[in-house]
Amino acid sequence: MFKIFNRKKNTCQDDCCKPKVEKGCNCPDCAEKNDEINVENKDDCCDEDSGEDSDSDGCCEDEPDIVSSRIRNNSESTYIYNVTGMDCGSCALTIQKGVASIREIDDAKVNFSTGKMTVVTNSMHIAKKDVLKKVKQLGYSASLVDDDNVVEKESISQEQIVLISTLLFAIGLTFQFLIINSMFSNIFYALTMGLAGFKTFRSAWFGIRAKSLDMNVLMSIASIGAVLIGQWSEGATVLYLFVIGIYLQNKAVNRTRQSIKDMMSLAPDNAILYRNGEWIEVESKSVEVGDRILVRSGDKIALDGIIEKGSTNINQSSITGESIPISKRIGDSVYAGSINESGTIEVRTTKVASDSTISQIVKMVEEAEERKAPSEAFIDKFSRIYTPIVFLVAILTMILPPFWGMDLKDSIFKGLELLIVACPCALVISTPVSIVSAIGNAAKNGVLVKGGSYLETASKISAIAFDKTGTITEGKPEVIEVEVFEGTKQEILSISRSLEQNATHPIAKSIVNYAIAKEAHILKVTDEQNIVGKGMTAKILGKSYSIGSSKLFNLTSQQESFKKMSESNGNTVIFVGREKIIIGAFLVQDTLRKSSIEAISKLKSVGIKKLVMLTGDNQKVASNIAKQAGLSDTSAELMPQDKAKQIEVLQQNHTVAMIGDGINDAPALATSDLGIAMGGAGTDTAMETSDIVLMADNLNKLPYLLLLSKSTVRIIKENITLSLLIKLIALIAVFGGVLPIWLAVLSDTGMAVIVTLNALRLLSKKDIK
Repeated sequence: MFKIFNRKKNTCQDDCCKPKVEKGCNCPDCAEKNDEINVENKDDCCDEDSGEDSDSDGCCEDEPDIVSSRIRNNSESTYIYNVTGMDCGSCALTIQKGVASIREIDDAKVNFSTGKMTVVTNSMHIAKKDVLKKVKQLGYSASLVDDDNVVEKESISQEQIVLISTLLFAIGLTFQFLIINSMFSNIFYALTMGLAGFKTFRSAWFGIRAKSLDMNVLMSIASIGAVLIGQWSEGATVLYLFVIGIYLQNKAVNRTRQSIKDMMSLAPDNAILYRNGEWIEVESKSVEVGDRILVRSGDKIALDGIIEKGSTNINQSSITGESIPISKRIGDSVYAGSINESGTIEVRTTKVASDSTISQIVKMVEEAEERKAPSEAFIDKFSRIYTPIVFLVAILTMILPPFWGMDLKDSIFKGLELLIVACPCALVISTPVSIVSAIGNAAKNGVLVKGGSYLETASKISAIAFDKTGTITEGKPEVIEVEVFEGTKQEILSISRSLEQNATHPIAKSIVNYAIAKEAHILKVTDEQNIVGKGMTAKILGKSYSIGSSKLFNLTSQQESFKKMSESNGNTVIFVGREKIIIGAFLVQDTLRKSSIEAISKLKSVGIKKLVMLTGDNQKVASNIAKQAGLSDTSAELMPQDKAKQIEVLQQNHTVAMIGDGINDAPALATSDLGIAMGGAGTDTAMETSDIVLMADNLNKLPYLLLLSKSTVRIIKENITLSLLIKLIALIAVFGGVLPIWLAVLSDTGMAVIVTLNALRLLSKKDIK
C-alpha cells in the first residue's frame, strides 16, 4: 500500500542546507557540527559527489512535507513516476536499463501498459533530478506522481506528425509514380523520414547507449540501410507505417490507462465542512478524521464516514459494482465516490481522503497492474532471446550471401526486412494490455484483483469452498430462544453478555445484542481465555464460566437430546456453563442469502464442478443450509485448521478457491489456490489478506469474475498465438523473397494494434444476468 509520510524539518543553520526535510544534513560544515549524527545520505546539492550540477532549484530548496508518490522504507524510498512517449514494451526496457544505470539507484521497473515507473533509491536528489534527466535523455518524459511539475508537452503532437507525414509521403509517391525526376520524390521521402522518424532516431540513439536492442533501434537501422542502398521510398515507408502503427496502438493503450484515471476522479475534490459554526466548502484532502461534512441530495460523497444525521439512499456502484441504491440511516457507513441519491445527510469522517476505500482500491489496482502474470514473464524471456537471435541472423544475411554469388543489394535488403521482423512489440504487449484491461474492468464492477497471476489461476478453478456464516448466510444470526437449565434467565443473560462483550463472531454479537435488549447487567470478567473453534472461558466473581459449542462441555443425555432436537429445526445451539456444568443454552438462527442461491446456480452454469461449504457449525444446520443453497457437499464442526485440511483434500483433484471474510478463515484462504474475501468495502483486513476481493457483501460478482478470468486467458492465448504465427510467416516470406518491406513493418506494428484492440474487448466484458 502507498503511504503518506510527514517528515520533520532539520534545524541545521547552514545556509546551503536550510530548510531540509531529511533526517540529517550532509554538507561539510553541518557534518562537522553534528559529528554525533551519522548520516550517510547524499541527497543534497551540498554533496560534492552528487554527480549532477547544482542549481537554484535543486535539493537545497524547500521540499514539501508530504510526498504522496514516495514510499518510505528505512533508508530507502520508492518513487512512482508517470512516463509518457513509450511506444512499446521494448521502450520500457530501454528506460528501465537507462535509469538502473544511474549511481545509487537500487532498482528500477517500467511498465508500458500502465505508463508507470517505480524507482528505489536512498537519494531524493537523484529521484527528483537525475532520474527525470535520464528519462528525458532517452527521448521520453517523466514526472513524479502527484508532483506539481507538469510533464513537458511536445511542440508538435503525434496527430500532427501523422497528418504532415501522410501529406509528405503522398507527395513523394505522386512524384515517383509520375516518373518525375527521382530527386523530387526523394526529397519528400527524406522529409517524411525526418518528421516521422525524428523521435524514433533519437530514441534509437539513446537505446544504443543504454545497450538496449529495442524496436526504435531496429526500425532506424532498417530505414537508414534502405537509404544507403538507394531505396528512399522503402526507407520512408518503414518510418511512415511505423509512426502510424504506434499512433493507433497508443490510442488503444490509453483506453486501458483511462480506467484508472476514471476511478481516481470518482471522489469529489471538495467537501462541505462544518467549521466555526458554519458550513464552508474546502478541499477534500484538508478534511481530517472526525470532521463533520454535509452531503446534499445528488452529491458525491467526498470521504468515508458514518452518518450522524439524516437518512438517504446511496448508490455504491463505484465501490461494489452494484447500481441498486442502498438505504442508509444514522450509524451506517458511507464511502467516498458513492452518490447520495435522496436526502441530505451529515457524515462524521472516519478516514482522510488518501486513505478512503476508493483510494485504497485505486492504489491496489495500480499495484496489481505492475505485477507480472506467469504468461507475461514467459513472453519477456522469449523476446529477450528471440530479438538478438533474429538480429544476428539479419546481419549474417547481409554479409555472407555475397560470398556465394548473391547480389549484395538483395542480401542487404533481405537483412533489413529481417531487422523489422525481429521487433517483438506485438508479442511483448499481447499479455500486459490484456491483464490491465481485465483488472480495470473488474475494479469498475466491484471486484479487486491483486495481480494477473490471480486472474490466470481463477480461470482454472474447478472447485470452490465457501464459509457459511456471513458468506452463504446473511451473517446476522438472531437469538430465537433461551433455554434455562439452572438459575434464572436474567442471570444467564448477564453472564453471557459479560463473557461475549469483546467477541467479534456474528453469533457472539447476536447474543450480546439480545442480552442488551433484555437489559442484562454486565459483570466484571477476569482471566479470559479464547478457545479457538469452541468458545471461551473466564472468571466472574471468582467462579469459572464458559460459553460456546457443545465441544466445551460434557452433555447429559437430556442435554444431548435437546441439542439434536434443536439442530433438527435448523438452530445453532450455544451452551453456557459454570464450572463445566451447563446452566443454559441459546438457540440461534442465521438466514440464507437469496443472492447466494442465485450466484451458486450461475457458478454451476459456468462449469464449476464442485461447490462445498466448510463451517464450524453443527452438521444438521450446515446440511440444511447447504441443501437450500444448492451446494453439492458440506463439512461441518470444523476448526480453522480443519478447514485448511479440507482444502488440501480438494486440491488432490481440483484447483480450489476459498471464499470467506478474510479474517476467521485465514488458514483456509492461505492454503487454497485462490483466496477470495467478500465484503471488502467495509473490511480493510479482507482487502489485505486475500488474492481477490468482492467489494459487495454478497456473492453476486463471483460468476462474473470467473467468466472474466476465462475470457482474459483466452484473449492472451489468441494474442500470443497470432503474434507468433505472423512472425513465423514473415520469417518464411523473407527467406522466400516474397515479403515487401512495407508488409514487414505491418507484420509488427499492425499486429501490435490488432492484439491491443483484441485486449480492449475485456474492458467491455459485462456481468452475466
